[in-house]
Amino acid sequence: MTYVVTDSCINCKYTDCVEVCPADCFYEGANFMVIAPDECVDCGLCEVECPVNAIVSESDLDEAGRHWVTLNAELAAQWPRRTVRGEALPDADQWASVSEKRPHLDHAPGDTVGDAVT
Repeated sequence: MTYVVTDSCINCKYTDCVEVCPADCFYEGANFMVIAPDECVDCGLCEVECPVNAIVSESDLDEAGRHWVTLNAELAAQWPRRTVRGEALPDADQWASVSEKRPHLDHAPGDTVGDAVT
Protein backbone atom coordinates (compact mmCIF):
# COMPACT_ATOMS: atom_id res chain seq x y z
CA MET A 1 0.00 0.00 0.00
CA THR A 2 0.97 3.61 -0.36
CA TYR A 3 0.06 6.98 1.06
CA VAL A 4 -1.58 9.58 -1.15
CA VAL A 5 -2.32 13.28 -0.97
CA THR A 6 -5.99 14.25 -1.21
CA ASP A 7 -7.89 17.47 -1.87
CA SER A 8 -7.26 18.96 1.57
CA CYS A 9 -3.80 19.94 0.27
CA ILE A 10 -5.14 21.97 -2.66
CA ASN A 11 -4.41 25.70 -2.23
CA CYS A 12 -2.58 25.03 1.05
CA LYS A 13 0.52 23.06 0.05
CA TYR A 14 2.12 22.85 3.45
CA THR A 15 5.38 20.97 3.02
CA ASP A 16 5.92 19.59 6.53
CA CYS A 17 5.48 16.14 4.96
CA VAL A 18 8.43 16.55 2.62
CA GLU A 19 10.85 17.12 5.46
CA VAL A 20 10.15 13.73 7.08
CA CYS A 21 9.90 11.55 3.97
CA PRO A 22 12.76 9.00 3.86
CA ALA A 23 11.95 8.09 0.25
CA ASP A 24 11.84 11.63 -1.22
CA CYS A 25 8.65 10.69 -3.05
CA PHE A 26 6.87 14.06 -3.02
CA TYR A 27 6.26 16.02 -6.19
CA GLU A 28 5.05 19.58 -6.42
CA GLY A 29 2.57 21.43 -8.56
CA ALA A 30 1.52 25.06 -8.38
CA ASN A 31 -1.06 24.53 -5.62
CA PHE A 32 -0.83 20.85 -4.63
CA MET A 33 1.67 18.20 -3.56
CA VAL A 34 1.49 14.53 -4.57
CA ILE A 35 3.19 11.29 -3.58
CA ALA A 36 4.58 8.96 -6.24
CA PRO A 37 2.82 5.73 -5.20
CA ASP A 38 5.51 3.50 -6.65
CA GLU A 39 8.19 5.30 -4.61
CA CYS A 40 6.35 5.49 -1.26
CA VAL A 41 7.73 3.07 1.35
CA ASP A 42 4.51 3.16 3.38
CA CYS A 43 6.17 4.45 6.54
CA GLY A 44 3.35 6.84 7.47
CA LEU A 45 5.63 9.61 8.71
CA CYS A 46 4.12 12.13 6.31
CA GLU A 47 0.55 11.45 7.40
CA VAL A 48 1.10 12.65 10.95
CA GLU A 49 3.01 15.74 9.83
CA CYS A 50 0.30 17.12 7.56
CA PRO A 51 -1.47 19.98 9.38
CA VAL A 52 -4.62 19.64 7.23
CA ASN A 53 -4.90 15.82 7.23
CA ALA A 54 -4.50 15.69 3.45
CA ILE A 55 -2.37 12.53 3.46
CA VAL A 56 -4.05 9.17 3.88
CA SER A 57 -3.17 5.55 3.46
CA GLU A 58 -4.48 4.01 0.27
CA SER A 59 -6.09 1.32 2.41
CA ASP A 60 -8.19 3.97 4.18
CA LEU A 61 -9.73 5.32 0.97
CA ASP A 62 -13.28 4.36 0.16
CA GLU A 63 -14.30 3.54 -3.41
CA ALA A 64 -15.10 7.19 -4.16
CA GLY A 65 -11.62 8.23 -3.02
CA ARG A 66 -9.63 5.66 -5.02
CA HIS A 67 -9.09 8.18 -7.81
CA TRP A 68 -6.53 9.94 -5.59
CA VAL A 69 -4.08 7.06 -6.07
CA THR A 70 -4.28 7.41 -9.84
CA LEU A 71 -4.12 11.19 -9.73
CA ASN A 72 -1.06 11.16 -7.44
CA ALA A 73 0.71 8.77 -9.81
CA GLU A 74 -0.17 10.77 -12.93
CA LEU A 75 0.88 14.12 -11.50
CA ALA A 76 4.08 12.77 -9.90
CA ALA A 77 5.16 11.69 -13.38
CA GLN A 78 4.75 15.28 -14.63
CA TRP A 79 5.83 17.46 -11.74
CA PRO A 80 9.26 18.16 -10.19
CA ARG A 81 10.37 16.35 -7.07
CA ARG A 82 10.49 18.34 -3.82
CA THR A 83 12.94 17.20 -1.17
CA VAL A 84 13.13 20.23 1.11
CA ARG A 85 10.49 22.02 3.10
CA GLY A 86 9.21 25.29 1.71
CA GLU A 87 6.63 27.91 2.52
CA ALA A 88 2.94 27.11 2.34
CA LEU A 89 0.89 29.11 -0.13
CA PRO A 90 0.19 32.67 1.06
CA ASP A 91 -3.51 32.06 1.74
CA ALA A 92 -3.10 28.47 2.98
CA ASP A 93 -4.64 29.16 6.37
CA GLN A 94 -7.82 30.48 4.71
CA TRP A 95 -8.07 27.35 2.51
CA ALA A 96 -7.22 24.88 5.28
CA SER A 97 -10.81 24.40 6.42
CA VAL A 98 -12.40 24.42 2.94
CA SER A 99 -13.68 21.03 1.78
CA GLU A 100 -14.25 19.65 -1.72
CA LYS A 101 -11.34 21.58 -3.25
CA ARG A 102 -10.77 19.25 -6.24
CA PRO A 103 -12.18 21.80 -8.78
CA HIS A 104 -9.44 24.23 -7.67
CA LEU A 105 -6.55 21.91 -8.55
CA ASP A 106 -4.05 23.61 -10.86
CA HIS A 107 -2.44 20.92 -13.03
CA ALA A 108 0.43 23.17 -14.07
CA PRO A 109 3.84 21.97 -12.83
CA GLY A 110 6.15 23.94 -10.63
CA ASP A 111 6.25 26.08 -7.58
CA THR A 112 4.71 29.52 -7.75
CA VAL A 113 6.59 30.92 -4.77
CA GLY A 114 10.14 30.25 -5.92
CA ASP A 115 11.23 27.84 -3.15
CA ALA A 116 14.13 25.48 -3.69
CA VAL A 117 13.05 22.36 -5.53
CA THR A 118 15.55 19.55 -6.00
